[in-house]
Amino acid sequence: MSVHLKVLIALLLLPFTINAQSPFIVKPYLQVGYNGKPNSLELLWHSSDTNSKWEVEISNNSTTWVPSKITNNQKINVKGTNPFNVYHAYLDNLIVGGIFKYRVIQNGNIVFNSDGIAPKSNKQPYSFIAIGDIGAEKQDQKKLALISYNLQPDFVAVPGDIVYDDGLISEYATKFWPIYNADTANNYGAPLMRKIPFIAAVGNHDVDNTDLDKHPDALAYYYFWAQPLNGPTVNDFSSAYPSFKSNEANKEAFLKGAGSAYPRMNHFSYDYGNAHWLVIDADNYVDWTNKELLDWVKQDLKSASNATWRFVMYHQPGFNSSREHFEQQQMRLLAPIFEEGKVDVVFTGHVHNYQRSYPLTFVPDRKGTQLVGGKDNKTWRGRVVNGKWTLDKAFDGIKNTSPKGIIYIVTGAGGADLYNPEQTNDPDSWQKFTTKFFATAHSLSYVKVNGNSCKLQQITSAGKVVDEFEIVK
Repeated sequence: MSVHLKVLIALLLLPFTINAQSPFIVKPYLQVGYNGKPNSLELLWHSSDTNSKWEVEISNNSTTWVPSKITNNQKINVKGTNPFNVYHAYLDNLIVGGIFKYRVIQNGNIVFNSDGIAPKSNKQPYSFIAIGDIGAEKQDQKKLALISYNLQPDFVAVPGDIVYDDGLISEYATKFWPIYNADTANNYGAPLMRKIPFIAAVGNHDVDNTDLDKHPDALAYYYFWAQPLNGPTVNDFSSAYPSFKSNEANKEAFLKGAGSAYPRMNHFSYDYGNAHWLVIDADNYVDWTNKELLDWVKQDLKSASNATWRFVMYHQPGFNSSREHFEQQQMRLLAPIFEEGKVDVVFTGHVHNYQRSYPLTFVPDRKGTQLVGGKDNKTWRGRVVNGKWTLDKAFDGIKNTSPKGIIYIVTGAGGADLYNPEQTNDPDSWQKFTTKFFATAHSLSYVKVNGNSCKLQQITSAGKVVDEFEIVK
């Protein structure tokens, strides 16, 4: 074939490549779902096409395809953003722990297909990644996404600050979807979310920007996540959930797009394998002296009596040795409830490094002191909570694997700029409850659960293990 003929063929083919358009703004990704049932997931995708007939089919055996019900269609039409829809399909009757296939069909044509991992049963081993403060569009964030993919976890748990700086639709578009729902696995991202669900707590960067007149595409958490809607109902709304301000048009657009996710999705619980997860909002507007909130937490943990493991996740750590955010200690108030509820590990973020506490119990002195600041001198800035802790220094996670108390993990080194690296090799600067402090590289927590054993490794973006321990029951 002559060179001229090859060039002609290439030119003829070029327009078809350029004009080929994906029907997706965001390609399909998995979530645990509004119902949060153990043998089901939800599939979400974003599209500006509202006239197509969409269908979803799943297969547990690669030969038989079964239709799934499209349950929800959220219209996102906020100022400054081109309108689009978030579609939800309910994937039920999954074989626990099995690999299933799914495909999305538009007007009779298959436009997307992938495999996914169904939630594990309480008899099966599983693993997960815990990593917070992620969506900053940094290179180490992307490297950690690839490491996560290669570790093949069953899900990823994010203790807040999903995207920086304001939780906007536009920020998800550049700092989140291309990295965690990429088409290929490389140093720029990985196809994680289409294969496994992410579970997320809200952080301050996700829900603190509540002026919808200044940022109409803020509070995107409520548009893009589908997590259990089993949070508490309280008489005083502002003590448990974020309020927002806007004109009527922006208010209507937000509430229509968020649907039932606002505000119930700030607090929820979920069972996975042999573990019970309690995910709560630790932001400064939440009043954790509110009896209704505390009673809900207490009752939720009490209801998990059959779970082997009890994990809690929220954003702002109560037990933190970093100089950054040290004063935000409001979550210490829940320590006695966690202890009564037999919580094993608490995962937090907010502080951009890795920290591990000794197993500890804590008795707070009353309700602490609420700090107030801001330009109006009325903004809650956290609560200082003094008290008495008891530390189990005999636990080393190697020979002694039976902790007396709760282990508090800060895993906030997922992508945003690191905090206080100078403290890493300065244990005199740590609080007495801290046994590990690592802030010189971005990292993630890799956790493997097998029956009565729970192992954690802290892995850097260079693949180095900087801490590990095991709990055995």
